[in-house]
Amino acid sequence: MKIVARDIPPRAAWALEQAGVHPLLARLYAARGVRAHEELDDGLGRLLPPSGLKGIDAAARLLADAMAQNQRLVIVADYDCDGATACAVGVRGLRLLGARNVDYLVPDRVTDGYGLTPPIARRVAERGADMLITVDNGIASVEGVAEAKALGLQVLVTDHHLPGPALPAADAIVNPNQPGCTFESKSMAGVGVMFYTLLALRAELRARGVFDAASQPKLDPLLTLVALGTVADVVRLDANNRRLVAQGLKRIRMGQMPAGIAALFHAAGRKAPAATTFDFGFALGPRINAAGRLADMTLGIECLLTDDAGRAAELASTLDGINRERREIEGGMREQAMLMAESLFDESEEPPPAISVFDPDFHEGVVGIVASRIKDKLHRPTFVFAASSAPGKEHELKGSGRSIPGFHLRDALDLVAKRHPGVILKFGGHAMAAGCTVAEESFDVFEQAFAQVAQEWLDAATLTRRIETDGPLAPEYCRADIVDTLHREVWGQGFAPPTFSEEVQIVSQRLVGEAKNHLSLKLIHQGNPVDAIWFGHTEQLPARVLLAFRLDVNEWKGERKVQFLVEGAEV
Repeated sequence: MKIVARDIPPRAAWALEQAGVHPLLARLYAARGVRAHEELDDGLGRLLPPSGLKGIDAAARLLADAMAQNQRLVIVADYDCDGATACAVGVRGLRLLGARNVDYLVPDRVTDGYGLTPPIARRVAERGADMLITVDNGIASVEGVAEAKALGLQVLVTDHHLPGPALPAADAIVNPNQPGCTFESKSMAGVGVMFYTLLALRAELRARGVFDAASQPKLDPLLTLVALGTVADVVRLDANNRRLVAQGLKRIRMGQMPAGIAALFHAAGRKAPAATTFDFGFALGPRINAAGRLADMTLGIECLLTDDAGRAAELASTLDGINRERREIEGGMREQAMLMAESLFDESEEPPPAISVFDPDFHEGVVGIVASRIKDKLHRPTFVFAASSAPGKEHELKGSGRSIPGFHLRDALDLVAKRHPGVILKFGGHAMAAGCTVAEESFDVFEQAFAQVAQEWLDAATLTRRIETDGPLAPEYCRADIVDTLHREVWGQGFAPPTFSEEVQIVSQRLVGEAKNHLSLKLIHQGNPVDAIWFGHTEQLPARVLLAFRLDVNEWKGERKVQFLVEGAEV
């Protein structure tokens, strides 16, 4: 492991500080590429205009025409948090703008698989739909869209995933990553794309005289859902995404949120008035995702759609229970998968360049989480496979992969598919996360081919885990109020939360937790005693060590003390 301090451009840090930004925040922002105070303006007026999205005007006209004719609109969602929030934004937003017939359908992870398939298109038609709208999927659904069109449906695709070699023949496509789209924010989540589509629809309805600027419905209440889905989908928090998230957080902190969001905060034991991006990514998001992994994502979507506080509390409690079950399943699977991964190399050796594991008892709903855990521990691109539970697909393995910086997972799958035709039955995804299906008898071929690509593409530097930090933490900033200030900011993928690094003196260390799998530390930082904890780490540290750590506040009997959350150590 290598701990590396980020470069902090002194001119940018100085300019931000002169503009009134807190000195510590000025340093952190400058290190993340912020050059001017205006870039920190998170007002709605600073959002990129919808007009920059290719196809969005056609989409707005399509929806406005359908609404004028009182057509039946059915949204086809995805079964993760981005898909659920995008669906809720679509349903709520279309109704706000006057649509009277809006319904939704969410595929089942096991029986339907990902995306708009021909059977799903038929189910939408059977509901009497006139228009099918995809959210967070559809850009690769060439056959599904063709089937919907053959059934007489109009089709609007809203998505953010990378397209395949051919685009679906939809009536309109809104996707910042489609060819020819010049929209600056290529990292927008599916929920953001749907929100932008609604902004364009409102402008179209305004132009048609349905309402004017004074009487038009407000869409900003939807930003709480946009913020949640954006953070939970781990898309890069570029300036536009940060503004969307900041706007959602502000509303939640003021108590302005759907009943389901409030209920999820309560079920997770988190405080909405002090909401953070951490709450989205590690408390609310997993509870919604659990429904799609182990049960039916309809539960998650209904929780986000209901305005009945009692119903929301009931659904949030159910989702919390499913998430507990998910954690239990994941715990056992993670242990087994880690043993299998570690059996691939001797203790004295480095892990292989890529890892693929499969066990017949694995649950396909949590393979992605387990792959992420192995990737985090071994710092290798990792695929975890489970046998498909879909009827007639028992001999297929469904795999989910997670990658490391410098290794584009979807491109790697594409190369494996070209080198070994027929081994991968289907695949899709991004640079850092992807999924694929292989026949059970082809697993060994896939494992070797995937490792071969990794061997060719990865060098020693890429295979060495690096923790980027913000360097030393001045002792005057080691205060609870400073930690609160940091937590209120928008951090996430591509705009990393503050992590500091320093050589410290270890005073004492002991293992804690039920399984004795966390290292509790007492240390001396800049001459001051500080408590620290390293979750999931059991190896003892030397008396002096270079630590990478984040800041947290530990509350005990009314006293609030700064605590270090250890991210890594360079001995």
